[in-house]
Amino acid sequence: QMDHASLDEIANAVEEELDTIAAKNGVTIEYETYSGQGDQSVLNQIGTQVVSEDVDVIIPIATPAAMIMQNATEDNQIPVVFSAVSDPVGAGLVASADAPGANITGTSDAIDVAQIMDFILAADPDAAKIGFLYDKSQDSSTSAIQAAKDYCDEHGISYVEKTGTTTGEIQAAADSLVAEKVDAIFTPQDNTVMTAELAIFEKFADAGIPHYTSADSFALNGAFLGYGVNYETLGTKTADMVADILANGADPATTPVETLDSGIVTVNTEI
Repeated sequence: QMDHASLDEIANAVEEELDTIAAKNGVTIEYETYSGQGDQSVLNQIGTQVVSEDVDVIIPIATPAAMIMQNATEDNQIPVVFSAVSDPVGAGLVASADAPGANITGTSDAIDVAQIMDFILAADPDAAKIGFLYDKSQDSSTSAIQAAKDYCDEHGISYVEKTGTTTGEIQAAADSLVAEKVDAIFTPQDNTVMTAELAIFEKFADAGIPHYTSADSFALNGAFLGYGVNYETLGTKTADMVADILANGADPATTPVETLDSGIVTVNTEI
């Protein structure tokens, strides 16, 4: 979808695993990696290009990229193996995780929202108001935010939502959360906020508000804590699924979506 730490980590892991598979089996696997630059028109151009080149498989990374590649392959049925799609059923990519039903399957980076919220209360049992910072145009974010709202409702915690679709809007939303004097801030696996993290982390640090997020890349760029799947492992698993489809004739329609059950916690000790 775009260049940033988490998605780059996945792409690099996919490439490394494909190279390993190629060397192990004495074959050549040709691949090209494209960035959609966070722009839907660029992603559409990429989809048109790779379809015209008659590639054997397409590996979109992140939900928006996967949805565009789904549309690009509707008529030609080129296999699509996505990575880092948190809710493939909710996004309409697959009929079910166990039986995708079409030419698309892949790996999910679904997060345990309740665990992240538990971390917030473990660090601050008196937390009474939590801020949600996300891009409401991203399906992966809206479903996770709903889970966070449900958690807050169950625990009698109030919450404030602030959203944005650009780095500038996210910066303004961050300022608003600081003004609201929230006790903590939660962001799901949101690529827009991830891209803006370097521009906002000092705002939260200066205000003494911890930013809890869903991937290590956020913490590496200044958030207090990131908790989510290991993206290197996710990329490796994605490449293995690609190899199974290309070499062994596995059918994407009946190849279950893989969701990793192991989480990795990264704490920014300076923050």
